[in-house]
Amino acid sequence: MSTTPRLLAFAGSNRKESFNRKLLHAAAEAAKAAGAQVTVLELRDFPLPIVDQDLEKESGIPENAMKLKKIFIEHQGFFIASPEYNSSVTPLLKNTIDWVSRPVPNEPPLAAYQGKVATLLSASSGALGGLRGLVHLRAILGNIGVIVLPEQVAVAAAHDAFNADGTLKDPKQQSKIDGAMKKLADAVKKLHG
Repeated sequence: MSTTPRLLAFAGSNRKESFNRKLLHAAAEAAKAAGAQVTVLELRDFPLPIVDQDLEKESGIPENAMKLKKIFIEHQGFFIASPEYNSSVTPLLKNTIDWVSRPVPNEPPLAAYQGKVATLLSASSGALGGLRGLVHLRAILGNIGVIVLPEQVAVAAAHDAFNADGTLKDPKQQSKIDGAMKKLADAVKKLHG
């Protein structure tokens, strides 16, 4: 069995020029450099209706939610680049988390989340870099069994933080991302290695 940490990476935004998608790709490179196998997930490839238990009762869990759940289960940890919408998480991110959490027969509760390790990232044009939204995301994930590491990265003034190729301009910010991804890879190795 491989001891290489298997990490799933996704952003809570589908916007093509999203700062958080840029941040996610910078973090993915750092995680690979830390020895992790990284799968970058584009949530736009898995469109989902808003969680609706009447719809679920009539039609079952949507196929894309089941595909996502399988992908989540196959990974040992996550890193998520989460935009801040009105001091919280995006509807896209919350809806994805909720659909993936839906129970199916012969599966342990919250199978996609229990015992997984996560690191949180955010980027915003504001002065706090999306930190207020990470507070909510940390609480959501912690309540469904994810071990959320204390290290997190928030990139403020994100409209001026990235080079044309998507890399970060500030080496100190990149160093924070490198450190956070190394800690995530190390934590996954300790728990699942």
